[in-house]
Amino acid sequence: MTTDGLSRIFAALAEPTRRDMVTRLAAGDATVHQLAEPYQISLQAVYKHLKVLEDAGVVSRPPGPQPRPVRLEVEVFDLMDRWIERYRRQAEERYRRLDEVIAQLNETETGNDQQEGSAA
Repeated sequence: MTTDGLSRIFAALAEPTRRDMVTRLAAGDATVHQLAEPYQISLQAVYKHLKVLEDAGVVSRPPGPQPRPVRLEVEVFDLMDRWIERYRRQAEERYRRLDEVIAQLNETETGNDQQEGSAA
């Protein structure tokens, strides 16, 4: 999946109702009616949310007669995880280098303080 695919995934998950649907689907497949139960929105609105999630590849519904189960596509989360992990590692490396610089500065300051104290 390309960066555009990741953009669609993150955009789809930016909406709280869709994130909640994904959370519920993590526990197991559900029909559209089961997914719609806790929301104070029309069934049509639920279908629109699912369409966004489907277009992003986050969920799938097999072809066939109703009721069709909505299934979470785990591979999408693996893709997101790899993308996030790459930048998390880069950020951690930056912070590790910063910690080293701060430690060196502290050692230098401590050494200067000791030299000033012995000169007095």
